[in-house]
Amino acid sequence: MTTGYTVTGMTCSHCVASVSEEVGAIEGVTDVAVDLPTGAVTVTSDRPLDDARVRAAVEEAGYTLAG
Repeated sequence: MTTGYTVTGMTCSHCVASVSEEVGAIEGVTDVAVDLPTGAVTVTSDRPLDDARVRAAVEEAGYTLAG
């Protein structure tokens, strides 16, 4: 299952790595792809994700989940 999100506040490759690491640590997540210019984050998981957990992971990395 693939879910798309938009993250604001990322400006560099370190930002991408931080978001990827935090979101990737969520149980069930198998892949995280981040597009820095657009802020698009595509999360692949083996089960439906709780958006609140994704939001918390993004905030833990120091960024904001749009919407």
